[in-house]
Amino acid sequence: MIRILGAASPGELRLAVCDDDTLLDYAIWRPGAPDGFGDIFSGRVIARVPAMAGTFIALPEAEGFLPDSDGPGLTEGALVKARVTRSAQGGKGPRLARVDHHPLPPGPPRLLERGPTPLQRLAAGTAEAPILVDDPAWLTRLRPCFGSRLHLVPRSFDDALEAATDSLADAWADLPGGLRAGFFPTPALTAIDVDGGATSSARGDKAKIQFSANRAALPALARQIRLRNLSGAILVDVAGLPARRRPALAPDLAQALAADPAHPRLLGFTQLGLAEILRPRTSPPLHELLAGPHAAGLAALRALSRGLRAAPGQRPRLRAAPAVVAALQADPAALEDFARLSAQPLVLQSDPALPNPVCLTEFF
Repeated sequence: MIRILGAASPGELRLAVCDDDTLLDYAIWRPGAPDGFGDIFSGRVIARVPAMAGTFIALPEAEGFLPDSDGPGLTEGALVKARVTRSAQGGKGPRLARVDHHPLPPGPPRLLERGPTPLQRLAAGTAEAPILVDDPAWLTRLRPCFGSRLHLVPRSFDDALEAATDSLADAWADLPGGLRAGFFPTPALTAIDVDGGATSSARGDKAKIQFSANRAALPALARQIRLRNLSGAILVDVAGLPARRRPALAPDLAQALAADPAHPRLLGFTQLGLAEILRPRTSPPLHELLAGPHAAGLAALRALSRGLRAAPGQRPRLRAAPAVVAALQADPAALEDFARLSAQPLVLQSDPALPNPVCLTEFF
């Protein structure tokens, strides 16, 4: 049975789509720092750059890029209405698509409409799957949108699901048959290295063993790509096989990727034997959501909340690098959530001696 599980912690709702005990999809919703995907803005044209075949658009807090295919004939200073089709990620600003060509009233760039939340995106692809959340405040907040699909539970993530979602922060993941996959994002692409592990020492026809092991691991590998929300160009170095034999894995890899609602495409294999996958860029990949001062601060608040549940009555203190403290102060909803969930005020201390994004949690 497919269910959507929402685990609340200060400033975020972690979302898991599960089919019985199998984790199918994962996302993080941070209301105080929305990813911007699908947002509609009024923006002002800054400059057209012919060499990049597009135009830079000033938004309220960033600069977006509008391809020429969506923005012909724009002049500097003009106001346009545009939707974010790719969130800011990889050090680049958001990509835009023009919504309509009608003139906008004068005024500064502004947000006109928020795009769908991560929960709305997941729920749209799971028919009438029930949504189980473990926080009454989130239940009240979500009820107008999801109605009878919502249910309150004492705990949405059990220990196994906590371990499975926590493991997505690791650069390495175990695959069936003793294989492991390492995920290494760069600004241009994501490289995936599949390590043969135990198959390299197995007895018998080594080529057949390695081919079978790689083939059996492909569904789990495709699921890891989906869970980590990897996108753009992805190159996969499978384990052990010579380059000339690797294209024989193409039908199985394409079938494994077909279960992904993002519709990634297998483009083929390079002369070096690397599988080329193209997965559309939309919202930020998980590794970016888990990096930076805001993510470090929220992780520290979650750890403090867990500590207070285990030993109530103590006073929590978070001592952190100035960038972390500034990020939390810019997200007042997270601090309000902490006070509500823990029933304890937080002592938040900025320590310039700590490097970014170090956080130290303690009770007194």
